[in-house]
Amino acid sequence: MTSQRVTITDVGPRDGLQNQPKILTIDERLMLVRAIATAQVPRIEVGSFVSPKAVPAMAGTDLIFDALAAQSSFQTPTVALIPNMKGYEFARDAGAEAVTMVLYASDGMAQKNAGMNMSEAEDVTVDIVRQANQEGIQVIATIAVAFECPFDGPTDPTIVQRTVGKFLQSEVSQVVLADTIGAADPQQVRGLTSTLIKSYGGERLGCHFHDTRAMGLANVYAALESGIRHFDSSIGGLGGCPFAPGASGNVATEDVVMMLEQMGFDTGIDLPLLLEASDLAQSLTGAVSGGRSKVWLQTQLQKARWS
Repeated sequence: MTSQRVTITDVGPRDGLQNQPKILTIDERLMLVRAIATAQVPRIEVGSFVSPKAVPAMAGTDLIFDALAAQSSFQTPTVALIPNMKGYEFARDAGAEAVTMVLYASDGMAQKNAGMNMSEAEDVTVDIVRQANQEGIQVIATIAVAFECPFDGPTDPTIVQRTVGKFLQSEVSQVVLADTIGAADPQQVRGLTSTLIKSYGGERLGCHFHDTRAMGLANVYAALESGIRHFDSSIGGLGGCPFAPGASGNVATEDVVMMLEQMGFDTGIDLPLLLEASDLAQSLTGAVSGGRSKVWLQTQLQKARWS
């Protein structure tokens, strides 16, 4: 029997680094991207085209794209986060093949993060999708605070359902539900994702979980049970949002991969090499890094080497 495939996008080089106290150099960011790619992660979010004044850690993302394009052996699909049409134009000019545009499930988060309301953010995204389709660039629409907002409280699921329906009917390649501050629980996740899959199917749906309340992996499992087969995660569990108070690290890629592979799913990811990338992330950032499975996994790998 062939294993079901689950696709992982590692967002560590963007979401993982954007809120770290230590700002990495371009060369250090490239080292991390290449290490994640070596582990055969299917897609990597390598940076964002946002104001360097707002997010200094993401300055020079165009140089990241330039360096990767010049490396013929680098074949991993990449994506860049953008906040608006100007960001899209920067990403396009840098050679990005795919971009992530952020939508919002609350006006409070939309105002704090983008200086506009939900409806205005949707209008901007519609314009970007139209332009991107003409220029052959994929657009991923990520719905921020899909479960709870730090400013407006619990999110009304009907807002998320409406937004998902609207953009799945457009030409976006994927819609991702983001638990931006890590407030969701498995019951919420199962309820929302099951409803959405019944209405739209799961082929173009994904999820993005933070581990603020130590429920990130449980939420991945709940979404998996509903039929979601696309997940964002971050190498070493790095992460946090500078515009979302209380948001901590993303669910760790190594934890997600270990769980999926043990359950019989196919991720295509080389776990020993992924752990090396996690070690590198820890070394570069100086952060306490690594999923909760990392120590156990490293012990098992060491035993295997000596057996």
